[in-house]
Amino acid sequence: MSLFNATPPGRRTAWPARVGWLVLTLLCLGVAAYSARYLLDPPKTPAQALGNPLGVPWLVIHVAGAVTALVVGSVQFLPRLRRGASPPHRWTGRVYVVGCLVGGVAGLVLAPGSFAGPIASAGFGCLALLWIAVTVLGWRAAVQGRFADHRRWMIRSWTLTLAAVTLRLYLPVVMILDLPFLPWYRAISFLAWIPNLITAEFWLKRAASKEEVR
Repeated sequence: MSLFNATPPGRRTAWPARVGWLVLTLLCLGVAAYSARYLLDPPKTPAQALGNPLGVPWLVIHVAGAVTALVVGSVQFLPRLRRGASPPHRWTGRVYVVGCLVGGVAGLVLAPGSFAGPIASAGFGCLALLWIAVTVLGWRAAVQGRFADHRRWMIRSWTLTLAAVTLRLYLPVVMILDLPFLPWYRAISFLAWIPNLITAEFWLKRAASKEEVR
């Protein structure tokens, strides 16, 4: 079963879902491309690293891991990666896990130095810890052959990876509405990932209920 695919094998995905995943993939690739500027021109001072005293070199490390997770996580949905006796999905899945762990550990290091203060540090720190934890649990389940558990944990991991996207969807709204940036940025440090995780839990519960009915 796919690392991230929400549709059971042999069942076709409805076109609205396909369009939704396409839009999501484009958003992931867009955010990855935008964030890659830190890899092409690494910050040399904390001021260039979002004002984070730990930003050099940890911001670049965090971006490298997160960009890898976003890009590889997006292509994990391609059916062709799951075909064959030794599907490429297994290897791309490993790359995804490494990207999450690198991005998560670096994010955990960066969190205390957030320019927005302790509230934002708590929000981003909790995100990093959970991202690492659910990804490790998903990887462990796969190694142990518990593929249903693996799938559930990796869905949670993917929704936390998507915090990179949702954060960048919130920020333009704050600016367009001319809201006070600092308080809202602190709120976004939680809003970028908590609704994602809640949505995943609702989806998993709903999918489990449907399976019980069958």
